[in-house]
This record gives sequence, structure tokens and C-alpha cells, in this order.
Amino acid sequence: MKLSHLKQIVNYLQKFTKISAIYRVSDTTVKIVFEREDELYFEMQRSNSKIFKCASFSRSKVYNAPFDVLLAKRFNRANILDISLVGGDKILRFETSVASAYKEEKSFLQFEFTGKYTNVIILDENEIVLEALRHVDLFSSFREVRVGQKLLSAPVAPYEAKEYPLEDVEAFLYDEYEEEMQEKLSSLKKQKIALLEKKLKKLQNLYAALDDEEELETQAAQYNHFGNLFLANMHHVKPYQRVVEVDDYDGTKVKIELHKEFSSVAMMANSLFTRSKKAKQRASYLHIERESLLAKIEHIKLFIHTVGEAKDVAKIQLLFPKNIQTKKVKASDLVETFWIEGYKVSLGKNEKGNIELLQNAKAKDIWLHMKERPSAHVIITTDKQNVPEKVIKEAARLCVDFTMFEKGRYLVDYTPRREVSVQERANVLYNRYKTIEIDTRS
Repeated sequence: MKLSHLKQIVNYLQKFTKISAIYRVSDTTVKIVFEREDELYFEMQRSNSKIFKCASFSRSKVYNAPFDVLLAKRFNRANILDISLVGGDKILRFETSVASAYKEEKSFLQFEFTGKYTNVIILDENEIVLEALRHVDLFSSFREVRVGQKLLSAPVAPYEAKEYPLEDVEAFLYDEYEEEMQEKLSSLKKQKIALLEKKLKKLQNLYAALDDEEELETQAAQYNHFGNLFLANMHHVKPYQRVVEVDDYDGTKVKIELHKEFSSVAMMANSLFTRSKKAKQRASYLHIERESLLAKIEHIKLFIHTVGEAKDVAKIQLLFPKNIQTKKVKASDLVETFWIEGYKVSLGKNEKGNIELLQNAKAKDIWLHMKERPSAHVIITTDKQNVPEKVIKEAARLCVDFTMFEKGRYLVDYTPRREVSVQERANVLYNRYKTIEIDTRS
């Protein structure tokens, strides 16, 4: 980030007097909510740090590391005493105070936009390091960032920075987000859609390779007939033959090929009866496999469509969460799992997935379903906590995204799982519920 831009952003920040809330929304992004719900994001990725504003930025998980705990303790509801650049360098410092029951506690929150040493550091009033996003030892830099140690001043830059005047700082902050997000969004879409299309092709190949029921029925009847012919011609058949020619009931010659050698005619006949039985069973259950594959294919197509329609990177990150399950918990192939603001949101891929969700959900979990039409079932795992309206709306959007290809305005009902009465399979009744409108046109 350019020093000239930081200077102008500091001037912009002077209007704020209070930090209402502060927390990480991603591994390297800190969100600060000032008074009047004005929000600012600090992206502290090495070599790509920036400050930006955006309409919304979903928090995929709740961070509880020592850094995050102290960040909340020291700066939530803190008064801003001063905002400045340390030593005229690319180090933005907030000086704050929080009034406790005993005394006023002063702290420094330091955002360092310094290339590979980019960092967020929490200091006490004596500039002793309390915590940091990244701890730096003496082997990595002469300027150690370690809890309990005094933070040394950064070296003075050996050059004079050029000035890059901004006409509108706030517009610049929004543009910083949009420019990078559009580039990142395009790249992520290509990557994720390629991954999904690979899965889709695999499923389509499996579907194309399915046997035909009529052919299987014909095979079953043929193998059964061959088995009976073996028994009727036992005196003509010799053990260990792989190809046998016997008389059919009408006197015609029939050549029968076995898949391996058998020591007796009875075993030969039994092998044919077994193949007949398997072909018949395969034919009777083939429609279940076909329906299952079609449902999975439809789900992947909806997934691809949802990724293609994503308007921001946060939506892609929501659709492809990091694997945070423990090794002891086996993920179901019937259910898609997402994380919204730290809440687990599960979506049934097909009817079996919907049934699994209904069976496993707790009484206080929230169930969602599109109003008066077939749709995917969605469950928000609440852990008996109140779920923010934003999370419910995001979950309702997923319900629509994985049901409808067409854009439009749709209604989604939601209610605690205890209010849902299962009638048959995934068919349910529910009386007490709320409805939320989802507009997929925007």
C-alpha cells in the first residue's frame, strides 16, 4: 500500500472517535466497526496489504486465538484518542482507551503495511507487545515481535515517497475492494467451476455406463434357461469344460460359455443360476441407482450455476469452506456443508440427503424450505444459540440457489426443527413458521 494513500486515509479516519467492535473476518483480514456502524476492513496479507470498504463481507468462522481474544478485550467499545502514522512510515497506529471499574486502560493497535513484515500488533501504553497477528523472532528480523518484549522502531525508509492525491478517499476504499475482488472472483470461479465440471463429467459417465433394465432381464432369463439346460443334459456334460454345447428343448444346439472351470455339472448350473439372480436383482434396483445419479448430477449443475452467479469472493468461500471436521466425523455424501458466520449450515443434495438432515437435526436447529414447492432442505445447527437474521438469510439463499436455475423472487419458510412433522420420507408438515423473501436477480 502506498504511503501517500495511507496519509490521506489517516485524515479520513480522524472523523471517528470510537471503535464499536473489532474482529477478524478471515485469516488475514480485520474488520473495525466505528460509530454509526461505519465499517472498514484491513487486509494484512503479506505483500498485498490494503485498507478497503465494501457493502458486505461474510465471516466464515469465529476466531478465538489469543490475538483475537485480546483484540476484543482491548478495543471493543474503545475510545479513539489518536490515529497517526508512526515515524511517517507505512505503520498506522490507533491509540485507544477503555474505561474499566478500576482505571482507564490505554492501548495501541498497530497496522504495519511493510511488505513481508506486514503485521497487526497490540501494544500496551509502554509499547510492550501484548499480542500480534504474526510473531517475529530475531532469526527472521532484527525487529523482534514477541509477547512481553518492547517493540523497536522500524528503520527509516531510504527514499522519499511520491505523492498520489486522491479525489475521494471513501470511493478509493471501495474501489480497492472491487478491483481486487473482481480479479480474484474471476480466477476463483474458473478454478471452482473446473473442479465441479470434472465431478459432473464423472457422474455423467457413470450414468451413461448404467446397464439397461430390459437387457438385464433378458440376461437373467437366459442364464436361468442355460442352468436348466445343464441339469437336463448332465450326462452329456463333462467337468472342467469352459464351453459346452447342449441340446435345447426344441432339439437345437446351444453353445454355452462359462466364466471359469467347475469340477461338477451341478456347480456349473449353480454358477449360471447365480448369474441369473444377480442380473435380476441388478435390474430391479437399477432405477434407484439411476435416480440417485440424476439427483447428484442435478445438484452439481445447480452448484456450477450458483458459482457462476456469485457476485463476490465471500460467496465462493462460503460455497467451498475449508475442511474443519475432525477425523472421527465422516462427512456424508448426501449432504453439502457450509459455514456462515461460524454457524454450520447443511443442505440435502437429494431426497435421501433431506431425510438424513431431518433425522439428525436437533429440536432447536432451524429448518428451511422453499414455500409451497419442492426444494432442498436446509438445516442451521444452532447449538441452542440465537441465530442472526443475516445467517438465516444466507441459508435461505442457499436453499434457493440449490433448487432453482431461474432468477426471481422466492419465498423461503423457516422454523425450529421441533415444529416440523415428517409424514413420509422427506415430506413434512409444519404450522408455526416465518417466511423470508430471497431475490436472486440482484
